[in-house]
Amino acid sequence: MNSNPEATSLSRPQWRVLLAQATTTALLLAGCGGGGDASGPSTGGTGTTPAASSFAAGTITGFGSVIVNGVRFDDSRATVTDDDGNAASSASLKLGMSAEVHGGKITDDGVSQKAEADAIRFGAALIGPVASSNAGAKSLVVLGQTVLVLDTTVIDTRFAGGFAGIVAGALLEIHATLDAQTGVYTATRIEPAAATAGYKIRGVVSNLDTTAKTFRIGTALISYAGVATVPASLANGALLKVRLQTTQVAGAWVATRLGDARPRVEDADEAHLKGTITAFTSSAAFSVNGIPVDASHATFPNGTTAIVLGANVEVKGTSSNGTIVATRVSTETHEEAHAEGFELHGAITAIDSTAKTFVLRGITVNYAAQTVEFRRGTAATLAVGVQLEVRGLLSADGTTLAATRISFGD
Repeated sequence: MNSNPEATSLSRPQWRVLLAQATTTALLLAGCGGGGDASGPSTGGTGTTPAASSFAAGTITGFGSVIVNGVRFDDSRATVTDDDGNAASSASLKLGMSAEVHGGKITDDGVSQKAEADAIRFGAALIGPVASSNAGAKSLVVLGQTVLVLDTTVIDTRFAGGFAGIVAGALLEIHATLDAQTGVYTATRIEPAAATAGYKIRGVVSNLDTTAKTFRIGTALISYAGVATVPASLANGALLKVRLQTTQVAGAWVATRLGDARPRVEDADEAHLKGTITAFTSSAAFSVNGIPVDASHATFPNGTTAIVLGANVEVKGTSSNGTIVATRVSTETHEEAHAEGFELHGAITAIDSTAKTFVLRGITVNYAAQTVEFRRGTAATLAVGVQLEVRGLLSADGTTLAATRISFGD
């Protein structure tokens, strides 16, 4: 497996590397009769071992603090950036966004998995105007790419009526997964994009012409003749992030910047990865969202038949030299993803008892359904400031959360 070329530049802080090397050396000396004490390093130290680490990449499916792939990452001390390296805050993180998290040890108390986040990075797949929409298929065309909108797609409340409020010409920021086999994007979040001097597309390169300095992502023809720095990873099949001018020239989008779009993977004791298979050699060797996966020693609870290009998978294991070394690989259908729903933890900041809605972590939650399960309280005890854990599914228009269970006390 090829390793991620970006991993070296983002390796763990130097002190952790040195500490790991020192501990390993001491243990080797002890095992070989080098004068060390079995209870600690031969230098007479305390036997401190490197802090455990974790990596997760996937969609944000909840808050309390930030939930990615079922792990609740405390973001209170995390560095948050976008995928261009610009500083942001945890307030920039929204339900349905694509994110990668580097953090500490994951603990499991039997109810939930938790860890402290060191760094969180997020980024959209597409930023650009809607060329057309298809209400029947519930799909959009943005920058020449087909985007599907499902019942798991979070749609910003600024679009009245959800999908129906998205019109041709609207400038969108779309977080999505990409089916590398069909070239179709499945949106996980859609929101209005701020006025921008450029557009963005993240996708798989095809029809590369190094003489004309053009390539395609989906049906979009892109010229990179004016790009000063071209990444070494530029090749057919590469997952690339491209910044574009807002107008086409001779039928081509004009690139202003190219970058490797693969998530930046640090070495970690635990790695959780969710996404689509973007490159495939065999069930033992493939890539998810551009990240190489070595599944040669993994278990496959759903079997290997469905491990194919474009499949939605969840991978658990460790990460080393930019590769996820899988211990478990499972497939996930759309129905299963929908049933998982979303999860919120926090205090109510506003409530409308007539409409039977409240706001939690900036998200409007509807509790009008007769099937809502209440734990340790009732609808009558909902009030501003009350701490809750809420589980639910998206509303029909994708803009609010329809509660299925409300638990009092976080």
